[in-house]
Amino acid sequence: MEGTSHPGPLRAPRGTHDVLWPASARWEALVATFATLARRSGFGLVINPMFEEARLFHRGIGDDNEVVGKEMYEFEDRGGRLLALRPEGTASVVRAFVEHRPPLPWKAWYATPAFRYERAAAGRYRQHHQVGVEALGTDDADLDVEVVALAAAFYAALGLTRVELLINSMGCRQCRPGYMAALRSFLAIHAKALCDEHRDRWERNPLRVLDCKKDACRQATEDAPRLLDFLDQGCAEHFARVRAGLDAQGLAYRVETRLVRGFDYYTRTTFEFTGLALEGAQNAVGGGGRYNGLVEQLGGPPTPGIGFGIGVERVLLACDAEGTFPVAVPAPDAFVVDVAGGDSARDLVAELRRAGLAAERAYDNRSLRSQLKVADRSGARLALIVGPDELAAGTVTVRPLRRADAQQQQVPRAAVVDRVRRLDPPEGSL
Repeated sequence: MEGTSHPGPLRAPRGTHDVLWPASARWEALVATFATLARRSGFGLVINPMFEEARLFHRGIGDDNEVVGKEMYEFEDRGGRLLALRPEGTASVVRAFVEHRPPLPWKAWYATPAFRYERAAAGRYRQHHQVGVEALGTDDADLDVEVVALAAAFYAALGLTRVELLINSMGCRQCRPGYMAALRSFLAIHAKALCDEHRDRWERNPLRVLDCKKDACRQATEDAPRLLDFLDQGCAEHFARVRAGLDAQGLAYRVETRLVRGFDYYTRTTFEFTGLALEGAQNAVGGGGRYNGLVEQLGGPPTPGIGFGIGVERVLLACDAEGTFPVAVPAPDAFVVDVAGGDSARDLVAELRRAGLAAERAYDNRSLRSQLKVADRSGARLALIVGPDELAAGTVTVRPLRRADAQQQQVPRAAVVDRVRRLDPPEGSL
């Protein structure tokens, strides 16, 4: 608006961050790695809106959950509709399944931003990014193993070795009520020893106490009832089959009876991967589980499902901590240096790109020396120089930039593209 003051330069909102080139090349490589592994396992890409009707998350995640109650970005649009920025990936994918009813089994992968209003910290942003998968249509425990194995393969592909897999079973609607009654009785006796946050709120959602990372809650619940001891026969057999499958694939894991994850829709298998190279309690690099009742909660037919989400920022922190997953910034195959008016740079760059080669140029009619500096800084293998003499002779000077012993050559203009291809073509050149 006219007259509005401008106290200083604009910055990214608190809790968000920009990822610029060349750092973004690492993100690009990470998503490409995940996409390749997901496709091998039969998953196809799904793209959902970044905002949904707020009731999707109220119904799917639950009003008692902190993500919905405290952290979700809710707003009313200009049509008076209550919307929310997506705080996680699963509910949106399941909503898409309910709406479009693709054939079963349906296996989808995604790469998406997610939004939560929480205290910003290292690897923890108000807008963070996730890759993940969702598989709907079967309760077969072997699918649980496939999904867990996919996540493990992704960490391995990034070069991570200090990642621990934790697993648990959340039971089902039939066996969980008995456990919840036993847990409530236990917490009623130990309520005074809980942390400030849960001392007066444990009755509302007792499972959140087990998920608390504060020492007070962890010590007070050290002898709390274990959900595994309350599983009915079906859930116990399912969990045993999952463990047998992980053992058969050589995937090391630890049964963690406190692992209840953060959302109320989980049933049966839950799992989490922790980065042991990361410091502090917030060292989870991904996780997920089964949600056999979520489709029904969102208005669909009874349809079992399982999935996981992996935080991109947190995973890259783990890679940094382990000194792995370096990504070389792609360099141009050739850099066109034109000191004869600029037409040759315009046309030769376009021709090289049409031929599948990466090509760059300078602009603004810079001097030969200035353009060669930019060419060297770009990392290009070759400089293709066109001056008045080359223009008159119909040639291009091809100068290697990465080999001190190589000599520059005069090449006919019509043969330049072929010569660039033949002069030490780099691995993976497009």
